[in-house]
Amino acid sequence: MGPSPASSGATKLETFTFNAGPAAIEALLWASLDASYIGPNPAINAFVRSRGEAVRIVAGATSGGAFLVVRPDITSPADLRGQQLASPQLGGTQDVALRTWLASQGLATDTAGGGDVSVVPQENAQTLERFRDGKLAGAWVPEPWASRLVLEGGGKVLVDERDLWPSKQYTTTVLLVRSEFLQQHPERALALLRGHLAATKWLQDNPGPARTQVNAAIEQLTGKPIGQAVIDRAFPSLGFTTDPHMASLAKCAADAEALGLLKLEGLDLSRLYDPTLLHKLQP
Repeated sequence: MGPSPASSGATKLETFTFNAGPAAIEALLWASLDASYIGPNPAINAFVRSRGEAVRIVAGATSGGAFLVVRPDITSPADLRGQQLASPQLGGTQDVALRTWLASQGLATDTAGGGDVSVVPQENAQTLERFRDGKLAGAWVPEPWASRLVLEGGGKVLVDERDLWPSKQYTTTVLLVRSEFLQQHPERALALLRGHLAATKWLQDNPGPARTQVNAAIEQLTGKPIGQAVIDRAFPSLGFTTDPHMASLAKCAADAEALGLLKLEGLDLSRLYDPTLLHKLQP
């Protein structure tokens, strides 16, 4: 969502696309963006960078939808020793999840691509290409890339991240808003959240039409739709919700700190979530 219009009439929504969370965070911190759908780790990073002041989560958006997809010959974590895996971005949500899971299996990593398993952060499109070419053992990626690795790359799921969380619920996308925007334009922020709630309910109630609408939007943004088989495989793993699942977000932050990818420096992460407007719409 772009900067607010000066007029006092109906709220105008101007949208932008970003290739990755850090780019959206820079726009938020420089006040050239008012709100963004974003992964939990970039949201945490923005909170930490601004000493807990610049941004607030006002709602959750999605849960689930991330997997470790590997070559068919890999049957256990031990088979990953000496192999190379990909993640979307160093310190990002899936990167932290991958490194934390590998550590739980006794497999060390480092940020330079060394250790028992070499983790190489790269763009998801490059990951698919390298996986198909046999240059990667696997990748921890979100949908629809996980389904593309399976259907187009011949991979298999070794880890469904849902299985690592209580009740199979964990946050993968939140609605993040500039704190200043919340303070100065509460009615516009409320209008944005009202639209988010309506869209979330529609997605929950209309899974079939939602797949068609989402694919049409992807085609409009990228010039090419995703294959129907990919959409059909990816959608069931995604939960559309307004709950930001802050317990899972807090664990993401703790995991990133344990890996040396984040320093919370005593910040109270619970302040990142401001449910005030959500409670107005969902008493």
